[in-house]
Amino acid sequence: MNKYVKLKATDCNVSLKVAPGHFATNHSHINYYIDMTTLKARQSEAREVAKALSPRYLYDTIVDTIICLEGMEVVGAYLAEELSRGGVMSKNAHNAIYVITPEFNSNSQMIFRDNFIPMIKGKNIILLMSSISTGKTINKGIECILYYEGILRGIAAIFSALEEENGIPINSVFHKEDVPGYQTYDYRDCPFCKEGKRLDALVNCYGYSLI
Repeated sequence: MNKYVKLKATDCNVSLKVAPGHFATNHSHINYYIDMTTLKARQSEAREVAKALSPRYLYDTIVDTIICLEGMEVVGAYLAEELSRGGVMSKNAHNAIYVITPEFNSNSQMIFRDNFIPMIKGKNIILLMSSISTGKTINKGIECILYYEGILRGIAAIFSALEEENGIPINSVFHKEDVPGYQTYDYRDCPFCKEGKRLDALVNCYGYSLI
């Protein structure tokens, strides 16, 4: 793996590790690998991410459920805590926010078992992700929420190359402009591939595998 560069957020105590190179995701080729490992798993860093994301929802958003994708459960729990402490309303019986994660079936569709449906149907939901590049995973999440009759109130992520999806603003700690020269390409139009440059690694929300 190429040498990491650490990028500091401008308005919070969160740092992002990125490595330049030629990488392939499930949906595209990208020129930076963004390492979310400690931001998702280390208690202190996950709490700081949650603090950075929470202000967007503190004044005019009802939140009943946070649906976590891509290993964001620790951040999701801290985000629920921050929102509850900040006075965000929940319509749940105990005025507490649910933090849940979907399963994936054989067709890569997101599903929930029957015991989780009461936490989604008619509930006000934030969709929480680690990284957003093309929006394809977001659309799967939105499709899932609508199927189970949830109400999507927000999309949040540590990093997002997009400002909005389906008319819904994306609340992120880091934006495309924070990673100098960040680009994502359809694999058929990837300039690195056209130059014959080999992939450095296959990457996804869990990490990377060197090639």
